Amino acid sequence: MLPNMSDRNEPRFPRFSFARILDDLGVTLLETAHGRANEQQPVGGVVIFDAFDEPLYPEHAFVLGVGVHGSEALAELIEGLPNQPVAAVVVRSPVELTDEVRRAADERGVVVLGLARGATWTQLAALLRTLLAEDDVGDTHVDSLGGIPSGDLFAVANAIASLLDAPVTIEDRSSRVLAFSGRQEEADRARAETIIGRRVPERYTERLTERGVFRHLYRSDDPVVIDSDVIDSVVSVNDGSTQRVAIGVRAGDEVLGSIWAAMDGPLTHERTVTLRDAAKLVALHLLRLRAGADVQRRLRAELLSTALEGGSGASEALARLNLSGQSVCVVAAVLTETEHGATEGTDQALMAERERFTDALAVHLSAMRPGSAVAQLGDTAYGILPEPNDPSGLHAVRTMEDFLDRVGARMPAVIAVGPPADDLAGITRSRGSARRVLRALLETGRGGSTKPLSRVARLSDVHAEVLMRELKDLMVVRGDEFTGPVSRLIEHDGKQKGQLVDTLRAWFDHFGDVGQAAGTLFVHPNTFRYRLRRAVEISGIDLDDADDRFAAMLQLRLLDR
Repeated sequence: MLPNMSDRNEPRFPRFSFARILDDLGVTLLETAHGRANEQQPVGGVVIFDAFDEPLYPEHAFVLGVGVHGSEALAELIEGLPNQPVAAVVVRSPVELTDEVRRAADERGVVVLGLARGATWTQLAALLRTLLAEDDVGDTHVDSLGGIPSGDLFAVANAIASLLDAPVTIEDRSSRVLAFSGRQEEADRARAETIIGRRVPERYTERLTERGVFRHLYRSDDPVVIDSDVIDSVVSVNDGSTQRVAIGVRAGDEVLGSIWAAMDGPLTHERTVTLRDAAKLVALHLLRLRAGADVQRRLRAELLSTALEGGSGASEALARLNLSGQSVCVVAAVLTETEHGATEGTDQALMAERERFTDALAVHLSAMRPGSAVAQLGDTAYGILPEPNDPSGLHAVRTMEDFLDRVGARMPAVIAVGPPADDLAGITRSRGSARRVLRALLETGRGGSTKPLSRVARLSDVHAEVLMRELKDLMVVRGDEFTGPVSRLIEHDGKQKGQLVDTLRAWFDHFGDVGQAAGTLFVHPNTFRYRLRRAVEISGIDLDDADDRFAAMLQLRLLDR
């Protein structure tokens, strides 16, 4: 029998304590806005609030109020919580506390926490999940779980297969095969196809979904039996398929995956107990693997952020990234479209898409530019690339273009490439340049021009566009308004519903070629000449004066924005 996880030495609390979470995260991420936390209270899980769905709330959950703003919405969230203990509700700081909010929180015994400005919900959710995972894994610093090397899922699968006397697969939530045991040749055609493709074929998952298998699997702690006739119906031939017995693998409220055994015979009590114990052991191994990956991801993001900021710890961070003493450049990439819409990064699925994009970029650069460091900071994926003997940055541009060609329409994105840097100050400038370029790339086009921007660009590629947008920002900050001839034309067109501003712009855009300019406005050249004379009369502009022309052209470009 597999070791029963309930028999092991339990930590003091079955979940991470409230006090430890505040102690670890309170300084930088969380602040207590209202209520007093019970320091001995365990935390049962993390739930992201969804106003349009009813999530499953574990006892003593941390509820993340993503997108909840204002005291009225906060009070409504608290009052709508289920009739079971909830540890805390987290909303973005500053928290608007009213008598209604305080009363609702006190009645429910809920602590209201504020998430610090600048911190992302992705970061908080990942840290909370990791803390809970660490507690589930335990505090013992051993390299094995249940007598099996930590994270060795293939060894776990073989152990389960020996106890069940049946070939076994361990799968994630997307039906991808994480590990499988031996003796798979004893199973049927469906299992062979799954092992070869390292994931369950789509036609199988669709049929299982229709039968409600996954719904039952992820909502119950008991094994689910799938008869052999269901397998045969998918294969479309009766070749003696073996029945499946599956059980969900979960850590608290979170489903991590499942175990599937192709075994004949009834589901006896002994087999049921074995599968339940196996699910606990697999959960521990998956959590240990994920906790290690999360720690590495978080550490790399912190080191990359420190290096890019150029503060006191930048030199050490760069050394730990093995990039000290090298010529490097900074790249910044953002997804422009996702399956879940280009909205704020509060949707958990959207967060996962951005993480997959960042991981794909990291894999590509690890092959093309060994030594590169990549991490997601907010909604942007940043990378520091070694750039030896490439002062123009063209090599980096080609590398990024190759990456976008590879991911194709699955991950449409834009990437900005900063200039090469040889020191910490240069890295900070390279990041600043990349951010300026990224802003221009995220726009649809160059002002009044129909020419679209590239997917990958350096500052030299979009310098005029960047400067124009920054000049417009300066006007907005200072409260400046358009003056002179352009201002008078804007006022005239507003009163008379005229087109004199468009006429002057078309004349500039076509270097005074009346024929081409008239064509863009779909008017006769004589009509265009008349409008141009009226524009000169009303505005007072001297089209023979270079300074007048430049000032008017500049204001018209800014007007486009």
